Formats: sequence, structure tokens, C-alpha cells
Amino acid sequence: MAKAPRKKLGRGLSALLDAGVKVDSTEKKAEKSGRESEKTVAIEHISPGKFQPRQLFSKTEIKELADSIKTHGILQPILVRPRAGVAGAFEIVAGERRWRAAQLARLHEVPVLVRDFSDGEALEVGLVENLQRENLSPLEEAEGYRRLVDEFSHTQDEIATTLGKSRPYVTNIVRLLNLPDPIKNMLRSGDLSVGHARALLNAQNPVELAKKVIKQGLSVRQTENLAKARQKGPALKEKMPKAVDKDVNVLALEKDLSKLLGLKVDIDFNLGRGSIRIAYDRLEQLDSVLYMLSQGTHGRQLEQGDE
Repeated sequence: MAKAPRKKLGRGLSALLDAGVKVDSTEKKAEKSGRESEKTVAIEHISPGKFQPRQLFSKTEIKELADSIKTHGILQPILVRPRAGVAGAFEIVAGERRWRAAQLARLHEVPVLVRDFSDGEALEVGLVENLQRENLSPLEEAEGYRRLVDEFSHTQDEIATTLGKSRPYVTNIVRLLNLPDPIKNMLRSGDLSVGHARALLNAQNPVELAKKVIKQGLSVRQTENLAKARQKGPALKEKMPKAVDKDVNVLALEKDLSKLLGLKVDIDFNLGRGSIRIAYDRLEQLDSVLYMLSQGTHGRQLEQGDE
């Protein structure tokens, strides 16, 4: 199935702000247009959105909000869009927590702000709204970014610029989705931090190592060192080639490249052919190498939004 034409990322963010969806009981209502209207809707005519990035809702948090709604009502309308093919029905874009609390408070109707969002805009707005409130878990945030890339053809550069993140941050968060399911569960439960999880991404036997980290209460740095130590086990050492004397010209090139990149460079050269290895500790260092090698057309200093 062919993908829909890609739209410029950022439409959802501006729409969110234009709609007046902010955590402020005195918010200024946006000027209404043909695509936007505010009204009251029966609560049973509203359903959760299929592009809601948040999957976990605290029962305690919902109960506290329900108590507040009983006293003060819903101060901020729920952002919705018409549900395709169902007259008078709506799908939540932002505000599912308020909708759940309103049900617990036994409200029959809730105020909504109706907007005609596309699927991509609905996902983007949901991400922005939850990120502003710091409601998303790392894995929920990662899944939202992945969907923007896979389903709506947006680049990580566009996502980073629109959401006010760095590109390495977006890349690192998305990489968490590559973790084994047991480690994802440890991350969801809070037994492991994001730093611990990132240290385990390239580790041998990561699940076993994660259990050891939790049992011993290891820090992120200790986890990184333990993962590296396991990668340099006896089996790997046996495969390492023996050191050989290098040509002075090769050594000079290694020195010059190391100085230029600020990283350790190792050149293997034999009979006119060879390879170059660049050692790095953080993804940001590799990002800087990409920037230098591409003369600024890729990497950390890439001009965002140029098509």
C-alpha cells in the first residue's frame, strides 16, 4: 500500500497552540474557523484516539483529577476530531486523561474542541501535548517517534526540530525499542533507568546483565563498564590479530586523522588495501564525524527544514 504524500512536520504543533490547548484555566479561546468548533458532547460519543501515544494511566492520578472535576468541572476542553464514518462521534486527539476522569466523576457531557486533524497531525499533536506535560514514558515517546518516521515518512531531523529535541536524543530514544521485551518491562516498571537501558543495548546477554544491575543496584557508569568488560571477554581476545609494525606513513596518517576528528583512529594497511577504524564513546561523537566528513550537509549542524 502506497504511503500518503508527506506533509511538513510542525502543522500539528501550530494547530495545538492555535487551538488554545494549554494548561491554564484562564486560557484564551482561539478564533473559530471552518475546521474548528467548541461545544459540549455526550461522553459516550467520544472514544480514545488510535494515535494516542500514552498507554499507561495512573489510577491515583485519574482519581485525583476526577475529584477536582467534581468540584470545579473540566476547565480545559478535550481536543477531538470527527470519527470517520460515524456521524456525531468523535476521537480523542489530546485529553484522554480528562475523559477518563470525567467518566469516573459520572459526568454525562464534556466540553470538546473539534478539529479536522489528519492521522499524522493527530499523532504529532498527541505527542506534543504529552511531552509538554511530561506524561509519556521513554518507551511511549520512542514509539511515537517511530510511528512518525515509519507511518508518516518524517525524518528524525524534522521530529527533533519540531519538538525541541536534539537529533541524537531522538535517535537514542528510538533505539530503546530494540531492547528485549524483559528489559522493556524493567524500564516500564522503573527498575531500570533510561541510562541503564541504553548501556545494555549492545551488551552480550543483556537480560542476564540487567538482572545483575538491579540486584546489585549498579549505577549507569558501572553498567556501562560491565557491558564493555563482557564484550572484551577471552573469546573475543583470541580473535584479535597480533600487532604488527606499521609503516611510518600509515602512523602519520593515523596521527593526523586522530587530531582532526578528536577520536582514536586505527588504519590497517596491507599491499595497497586496508580499512579505517574510528573509536567513539558516545553517539554525539559519531554525529560530529558525519558532520565533518559531509562538510556540514549532514549531522549535528544540518539546517532543518530545507527540502
